Parts: sequence; structure tokens; C-alpha cells
Amino acid sequence: MNKNIYRNLIIAGLFGAVALTWGTTWMAMKIAVATVPPVFATGLRFLCAAPLLLLLARYRRAPLLFPAGQRGFQLCVMLFYFAIPFTLMIYGERYTSSSLAAIIFATMPAAVLAASLLFLREKTSLQQLLGLAISLGALSTILWHETQANGVSQLKGILALVAAVLIHALMYVQCKKRCAGISVLSYNALPCLGAGVLLTLTGLSESPDFHAFAPEALMAIAYLGFVAGVGGILCYFALQQVARPFQASLVFLVFPLIAIALENWLNGSSISRESLLLLLPFLLGILLTLYRGAAQKRKVVVPAAIQR
Repeated sequence: MNKNIYRNLIIAGLFGAVALTWGTTWMAMKIAVATVPPVFATGLRFLCAAPLLLLLARYRRAPLLFPAGQRGFQLCVMLFYFAIPFTLMIYGERYTSSSLAAIIFATMPAAVLAASLLFLREKTSLQQLLGLAISLGALSTILWHETQANGVSQLKGILALVAAVLIHALMYVQCKKRCAGISVLSYNALPCLGAGVLLTLTGLSESPDFHAFAPEALMAIAYLGFVAGVGGILCYFALQQVARPFQASLVFLVFPLIAIALENWLNGSSISRESLLLLLPFLLGILLTLYRGAAQKRKVVVPAAIQR
């Protein structure tokens, strides 16, 4: 087989795996939080993923600890990249649809761009700034439509999800400064375990009723841990290695569409028709934000824990 064809098939396979994983995690979280309290569910999710990540780190001989001088930041990664934002995600899904949650998280490139401008003083193009404005304007209008239809409880979930996006974006910017050369397994394994233990113990204060846990909720947590928490990380990291940065980043345009289609298929509805129409300018804005022209020739590997 021609080498280019083989490479393109690998890229397509990895892209499809990442898009499907990211697109289905939102429904899995919705199913999990229906009968399992959010903090406890998130802790169990990480406890499912951590042993496999630790085994993979040992197999690849990746160090579990960050380099000396960065270990305090490793604690920050556990708290602000894993424990807090992922709890906010699943808490937010108590009050919002899985489709809306996926749309909010698709703004991650725009949030990272804004954080990079503010904290790293990175150069950007007029096109990216235009994309930032279009995507945030479209998202704001979508959120307005959804809160009009569903009231105050929806707003509570939206605020939790937006907070999770902002925390992740700020942590991503810090990781760009501090985590160059750190293995993706080092970045994920020990922080994942620490977050799992912390959240599971903290989640006991939610008085979880173990007898009320639905089997589908437990299966959803296992899916989030094993498939999304391990497979999603490794596939995204592998995609970044073989594809151009712009190609890999296009997954942000695809996974919310998968989430919307899945919710429509399972529940018969997702978001309002007005919000669906606003997806076109929203995704166009994200596309403009992602494309960096000649700058895309530079290969940049980012932590693969943003979407799981």
C-alpha cells in the first residue's frame, strides 16, 4: 500500500475514534449523573482510568512524577485540570442537555486563544480574532435561547460548564509554559489517580445511595473511565503525532455534531431549532479561530485531557 494512503487511513481512523469518543462522553455523563452524585461519579470515573494509565506509564517507562521544581504544579494539574473542571462538567449536565454541554466545550479553542492573548501575549491574526468574536457571539445567542426555553435550572448548569471551560483554558496556557517535554502519560497518570481518590472520598459526603445506582449509570462511568479516559487520551495524542495541527483540531467541529445526533437518536430532542441554526456561524467562528495559516507547520503537542 502507498505510504501516503496508509498514513491518511491512520489519520482518518484516529480522527474518527477521537470524534466518536468526545462526542459520546456527554451522553455518558448525562446517564451517569442521573442516579450517581456528580462528585462521587467523577471520582469513580478517574479510579477506573488510573490503573490502566499507571500500567501504560510503567510499560513506556514514563516517570510518574513531574521533574523537580514542577511537582507543585503537578498538584495543580490534579486539582484544576482533573478534579474541579470534570466535576463541574458532570454537575452541569444535571441541568443541561448533553448537546448543549458539547457545544459549550467546543469553544475550548476560542477560550485557549483568549487566554493565550491575555497571559502569554501570543501573536494572533485578524482572522482568528474575527473567529473568536463570531463563535462567542453565536454561543451567547445559543445560550440565551436555551435559557429562555428552560429557565433558571438550565442557567445553573451552563455556568458550571462555562467555568469548567475557563479553568481548562487557563490550565492549558500554564501547561504550555511549564510542561514542555513531559510525557502525556506522566501528565495524566498520577494526577488522575489523585483526583480519583480525592473525589471518591469527598463524594461520600453526598451520601450516595449505592442501591439506587442504575446499571446503565455504572456502565456509563466505566465507559468514561476506560474508553474516554484512556482510549481518548491515547488516540488524541497519536493523532497529534501523525496529523498536522489543523487537521487534528478539526475534531472540535465534529464532536458536538455527534453529541447532538446521539441525543436526538436516544431522546428524540436536543436543543431548540434556533440554536441548531446558530451552529453554522458558531462552527465557522471556531474554524477561523483554529486556522493559523503558515503557523500550522509548527508541530505542537498539547496535553490530551481536555475532552474525556
